[in-house]
Amino acid sequence: MQLIKIQTLEATLELLSGMRIGASEGEIRIGGVDNQVIRNPIDNQPYIPGSSLKGKVRSLLEWRSGAVKPEPLGYRDISAHHPTVKPILQLFGVGGGDQLDDDQARDLGPTRLAFWDAPLCSEWVERIGRDNLLFTEVKTENQIDRIAGVAKNPRQTERVPAGSLFDFRLSIKLLDIDGDGSTLQNTVLAGLRLLELDSLGGSGSRGYGKLKFRNLRLDGADIQARFDALDPFAGVTA
Repeated sequence: MQLIKIQTLEATLELLSGMRIGASEGEIRIGGVDNQVIRNPIDNQPYIPGSSLKGKVRSLLEWRSGAVKPEPLGYRDISAHHPTVKPILQLFGVGGGDQLDDDQARDLGPTRLAFWDAPLCSEWVERIGRDNLLFTEVKTENQIDRIAGVAKNPRQTERVPAGSLFDFRLSIKLLDIDGDGSTLQNTVLAGLRLLELDSLGGSGSRGYGKLKFRNLRLDGADIQARFDALDPFAGVTA
C-alpha cells in the first residue's frame, strides 16, 4: 500500500442564511447574548470548525447509504446491499470502538479526508472593516403561547449573517489501492452537495445555515460545473 498523491479541494463557502455554530460560554453576562458563535480567540472573528463540516457531511452520507444507525458506521456495516458504506469509511475512517484486524485495516487503508477550519475570506474581512459593519448579528426569537397567541420567553441568538464568505479547504489522500480515485472524489462531492441541500450548524429546520459552494477547484482546476450538475442521489439503491 502506497500513498501516491494528496489532492486539495478548495472553494468559497457563501452563507445564504444566518448560521450558528455555538461556542462554550466562559461566563454569563447580564443582558448578554444567550447563544454565541464560535470565534478565533486571536482575532475574534467567527470561523467554521473543520470538525463541524466533517461531522455533518459524514452524517448526511451515512443517511444516504441506507445503513445509518445511532453510532458511526463501521467495517461490519459494509455489504453488497449498502455499497456506499465502504468509501465512507475509507474517506472518514472508522469509530474508535471499531477494532480492525490486519486484513480489514489493509482493505480500508488509512483515513483519506482531512478538513481544515474555514476562516472568513480576507476580502470579506476587508469589506466589513471598510463599511464599518459587524461580523455577526443578533436574532431575537420567542416561544408562542398556542392558546393566548402571544410571544413569551424571548431569547437572543448570535449568528454569522447571510452573505458571509469563508475559505473552504480539504485534502484527499489517494493510495495505490484507490484506482483513479474517482469513487472517493465523487463521494466527497456528493457529500458537499447534500450539505448544500441541507444546512450547517444549529436550527437548520428554522432556516439557519443554508450555504453554497462557489469557485470549487480540485488541485487548482475548476470543477464548479461538474459539481453543480451532480445529483447526490443518482445510482443510490434503496
